[in-house]
Amino acid sequence: MGQRVTVIEKPSSRPGVVRFEINRILTGMGHERYRAGQVVEGNRPPDVLARRLFDRGGIDAVHINSNVITVDLDKGADTAGIVDIIGDLYTYYLPGVEVPDAASFGAPAE
Repeated sequence: MGQRVTVIEKPSSRPGVVRFEINRILTGMGHERYRAGQVVEGNRPPDVLARRLFDRGGIDAVHINSNVITVDLDKGADTAGIVDIIGDLYTYYLPGVEVPDAASFGAPAE
């Protein structure tokens, strides 16, 4: 369940920095900056995405502005798997996740 996010990876002019453009707006007109080692609070989509990217490892910082995600990679790190992490942001039912039924929401059993 959930619709996959379309992601386009684009290089930047700075070594170790990669941009990802997506078909969703994550921050409105504002922007968010996250650094490795700092606690990412909140449960908004940019917060969740930043936590998932840092959990992957190899990332020093993440900047999200509207539909552009800029990732500062650790020295020597690559982008393997980042497109999938971003693309699965709104995919809720992954393998191993129980799909709720009507009873899960308090509906009477038939």
